[in-house]
Amino acid sequence: MTRLAHLGLGGFFRAHQAWYTERANQLGGEEWTYTAFTGRSRGLPEALTAAGNMYTLVERAAEGDTSMPIRAVAASSAGTETDAFAAAFADPELAVVTVTVTETGYDPETSPAPGRLLDGLAARRTSGGGPLAVVSCDNLSGNGEVLRGVLRGLAEASDRGLAGWIDDNVTFPSTMVDRITPHSDDPLTVVTEPFSEWVIAGGFPAGRPAWDAVGVRFVEDVAPYERRKLWLLNAAHSTLTYLGLLRGFETVDEAFADAEVRAAVEELWDEVRPVLGFADAETDAAIDALRPRFANPRIAHRLDQIARQGREKLAQRQRAIMAARTAAGLSPGAACEATIAAFDEIVKKNLVRVD
Repeated sequence: MTRLAHLGLGGFFRAHQAWYTERANQLGGEEWTYTAFTGRSRGLPEALTAAGNMYTLVERAAEGDTSMPIRAVAASSAGTETDAFAAAFADPELAVVTVTVTETGYDPETSPAPGRLLDGLAARRTSGGGPLAVVSCDNLSGNGEVLRGVLRGLAEASDRGLAGWIDDNVTFPSTMVDRITPHSDDPLTVVTEPFSEWVIAGGFPAGRPAWDAVGVRFVEDVAPYERRKLWLLNAAHSTLTYLGLLRGFETVDEAFADAEVRAAVEELWDEVRPVLGFADAETDAAIDALRPRFANPRIAHRLDQIARQGREKLAQRQRAIMAARTAAGLSPGAACEATIAAFDEIVKKNLVRVD
């Protein structure tokens, strides 16, 4: 039964939300499938439709590949097919809409995604389709509240009745998502790393797949898990990037293999530990999962890509860690300071684009 819709049909969605749904379906019971829409392009949905909407997910570990077919996408279309989009939302069987439109996709001034979602909700209201959950899966802090605020603001400006209907019928769970998925030129093959994580806080008034049975974590507040990812994974990426680029490395695995860079990352994790707010056992588990991810030479995560928007990222990562340590009566942290100094040196030498 197609009770799911998705906006942002791309590699990450097919490696993450669709993958979790496929695995939940394999447990038996009610089968959930997606009607998925791209932002604009027609090429991917045309290729998927020609293949019966089945594709192959390849998990690329250091020691080799593991493949599985994914059938959780029952139909796919270009997001510009407005009639199909409205029909998907109007379907009374629809229970959950997931969204991956990148962080920049939430600004209605520059992105069509918010207006498209609002049109979908308006179509559902008109059809009497009933309540549903709209779930942001983009890397934004409090992404559910961000999406709710954007859509409510648009609705208030155009149709206050729709705004009230949204208040009464639509939930906006917040999530933390994590899985590195490099771009693939083959529309029927998605390559990703073995690791995946999905943490969700919020209600699903019309039901959902058995995601909790296949590793999705449902919590009261997603904010601590966002911070854990930001300060352990993303801050380590900044350390690997700026120290690694100064040493001439190009990818995360190359930088992590260097003894001095690796030591700086380990020191960073030690600096984060006392201000992270998790028990040592959970922090240890999170760090233990990161080491093989960073060391994987078969997932080429380029440092020059991570380096972009460096000042903004450092403010959310190293400088936020330093502020938390200072507030706790600790030193700012040598690894954090070294990462910022390396960034400044890269800017001075104009080694890569960091804006």
